[in-house]
Amino acid sequence: MHDGSCLCGAIRYRVTAELGPVTACHCTQCRKITGHYAAAVPAPWDSVAVTGEVKWYRSSEAARRGFCPDCGSYLFWEEYDGLVYLMAGALDGETGLRMDGHIFYADRGDYYRAGEALPCYAQGRSGPEIEP
Repeated sequence: MHDGSCLCGAIRYRVTAELGPVTACHCTQCRKITGHYAAAVPAPWDSVAVTGEVKWYRSSEAARRGFCPDCGSYLFWEEYDGLVYLMAGALDGETGLRMDGHIFYADRGDYYRAGEALPCYAQGRSGPEIEP
């Protein structure tokens, strides 16, 4: 079981299904909606209990994206196939999940590459570096 929430806490959810790996999506829509790329994990919709009012944006004929109308947190991507993709960063606490790959990587921003050995900071750039 996993819990998740938006930044302000107005929307909370609980997932009872076992979650698989996280996939990074670098498509233009995900880049525009997140400011970088989306990291999401699929779950059956019927295993997700949501409290709070989700604002939906129909981003294409086949899909819609769910947000908190108060703080703007991007929480869900739905493709009308019985699955919802949960934004991995909105899950609370330790998840035990791992990323399994990148999709639409050819559309990524030109300012990064997956797997580059870049410094990782525990908090801000003035703080200590940590191992990746």
